[in-house]
Amino acid sequence: MFEVDEKTISFELPEPFAPFLDYLTFGILPEHLIGHLYPDEIIDDPFNLNPVGCGPYQFDRFVAEDGDIAGVLLQAFDDFYGQKPYIEQVIFRYYSDAASALFAYKQGDVMGINEVPPSMLSEALIEPDLKLFSARLPRLTQVYLNLDLPEKPFFQEVEVRRALLTGVNRRWIVDRILGGQAIIANGPIFPDSWAYYDGVEQVVYDSDRAIEMLKEAGYTIPADGGVRSKDGIELSFEMVHPDVEPYTQIAQAIQENWRRIGVDVELKPVPYTELLEEYLEPRTYEAALVELNLARSPDPDPYPFWHQTQINGGQNYAGWDDRQASEYLERARVKSEIDERTRLYRNFQFRFGQEIPVIPLYYPVYSYSIDNQVQGVSVGPLFDPSDRFNTMNSWFLVSGMSVPETPELTPESTSEQ
Repeated sequence: MFEVDEKTISFELPEPFAPFLDYLTFGILPEHLIGHLYPDEIIDDPFNLNPVGCGPYQFDRFVAEDGDIAGVLLQAFDDFYGQKPYIEQVIFRYYSDAASALFAYKQGDVMGINEVPPSMLSEALIEPDLKLFSARLPRLTQVYLNLDLPEKPFFQEVEVRRALLTGVNRRWIVDRILGGQAIIANGPIFPDSWAYYDGVEQVVYDSDRAIEMLKEAGYTIPADGGVRSKDGIELSFEMVHPDVEPYTQIAQAIQENWRRIGVDVELKPVPYTELLEEYLEPRTYEAALVELNLARSPDPDPYPFWHQTQINGGQNYAGWDDRQASEYLERARVKSEIDERTRLYRNFQFRFGQEIPVIPLYYPVYSYSIDNQVQGVSVGPLFDPSDRFNTMNSWFLVSGMSVPETPELTPESTSEQ
């Protein structure tokens, strides 16, 4: 990297790397204000109480109540390089939970709620002037199977993996546990990504078919009942999962689904940090219910999670050792032509669907709400929840309608939890 001029830097890479620009989409800090500080000193520096940036809004002041910070007021930035916002001021107010934010909305204190969880969805929907916006989050919930575990050789059989996927009632999980706030997943690339292949096989729940698959693979149930087995090896394993909701309910639903097809699963709830550090990273798990957070990754680049070189020490936690899939990922990383990259990722997804190295479950959905007085709101793919504000420059208030009476909350406010 070298400086071309005071506003331009140049990077020279040792080899082509197509996702490079997307990997550069991270926040930067002003060197002239905090360049003299060590990283651990920044958190206590006065800069945090007077932040700067280059967006359409600038920090004005904190909103204080009873000596505590209750929110922050933003003012439209006159020197913004793009379209100036129609709304001059925005106040973000902080609440301990979504229920408190909804109550504040009903009281007329705020005009939006930053997140409406599934448990509160029905209550929010009955509010006549509250519009709901939803979009897919950059996350994928799936069940990892340790494909490199000698004592569980059945995980290496694609017929067994396909039967396990067919035997999970993902629609029931999405509708009943998640309140419909998720999209069933069929692979590792998000469906609204440029790289997504819509011809990927969509496996539907069919417990009878799953049983037939296991029978065809040679796994039978003893005459006196119990767990399916072949050559003395039972279809029995442990599945670790985060010890918080909704994962506990999801794990229990999967356990019951697989019990019905003759597969025995013992559940082990653990803290998420422990699941990562003591099970996934050292590859000591048998099966694991995990949510991958791929925030800030508009370029899909599945390489880190599925390439052969990432099995030892990388993030290929499943241990999927597939040369054909790895070649697609290698080539897609070095090609600059979008059509060629799309073709390579299509081939990768097709191979993924053939091999089913993990049990994909769903992509969670993020929902937030805005009062009818605020118009021009739209939502696109979210690579971070804050992306819901990408079109905020175009938001405007409908004239002739009332706004909250609290002075600090005019002309528009949104709650942040």
